[in-house]
Parts: sequence; C-alpha cells; structure tokens
Amino acid sequence: MAHLLVLHGPNLNLLGTREPNVYGTVTMEGINRDLASLADRFGIGIDFYQSNHEGDIIDRLQAARGQSDGIIINPAAYTHTSVAIRDCLAAISIPTIEVHLSNIHAREEFRHTSLTAPVVMGQISGLGALGYTLAFHALLEEFAKRGLLATES
Repeated sequence: MAHLLVLHGPNLNLLGTREPNVYGTVTMEGINRDLASLADRFGIGIDFYQSNHEGDIIDRLQAARGQSDGIIINPAAYTHTSVAIRDCLAAISIPTIEVHLSNIHAREEFRHTSLTAPVVMGQISGLGALGYTLAFHALLEEFAKRGLLATES
C-alpha cells in the first residue's frame, strides 16, 4: 500500500479563523478529512502532521524516509526562509508537492520566493483547499508510475 504524509507548517492550525480573506474559511481539520476520504477511496495510507516549529518539521520529514512514498507539504512562512527544510526535502528524496492556499506570487514581495520549490516535484499556489486535492492526484499518478497502487484482479 502506498503511503502519503501531509505536513502543515506554522499557523495552519489556525485555518478557518486566520485571515479568511486570504486563506478562506476551510479548517486544517477539514482539509485533512477530505484527504483522508480520498486516501481511503484509493487504498492509500495517510498521516497528517502540523507544527509551528522548524526543527519538528525537519524531524518529521526525516522520519518519513522508508515510511512515506509521497509528501504534500505546505511549509507556510518557512517557504520563504528555511534553508534547513529545503535541504531536508532534497536529502530525503521523497516525491513532494508544495501547496499554498493563497497565491504567494501575488502577495507581498518577500513571499514571491520559495526556497523549497526547486527541490519538490511541483508547486500549487492560490487555489485554496483545492490545491491539496490536486496535489493528492498528482502523487496518485506518481504512485501508479512506480507500481505502488493496488490493482484489481
């Protein structure tokens, strides 16, 4: 069975109430519930993790080696500041999709640069919670290419 890690960075635990004009009203729990339903439908194991602490995120990413076949990550503010998370993503070599609820390229200048984007498969930005669903389907395709999905007999 293929396994997916969904990693939420700092302040994403406040979704639903945090700047709804920017991030919408969906909660992190709602995103997780939708992804868990998709994972169940496709027979994929899934784990969720959220932390406001850079080192904890790195520890969880490193722990994914040998356990997870793909990662959906929203590094949040660490997208623009964390060389350490970027280096960890490069080191673990697990197919990863970076997701952002808001369009980081249409926001403040300091948000336009993603340190993590160059070391992930792709980046989805500005589509709200739908971005997580799209990332799931992109990784589903990757799992199929690698023969990780159960086939019906």
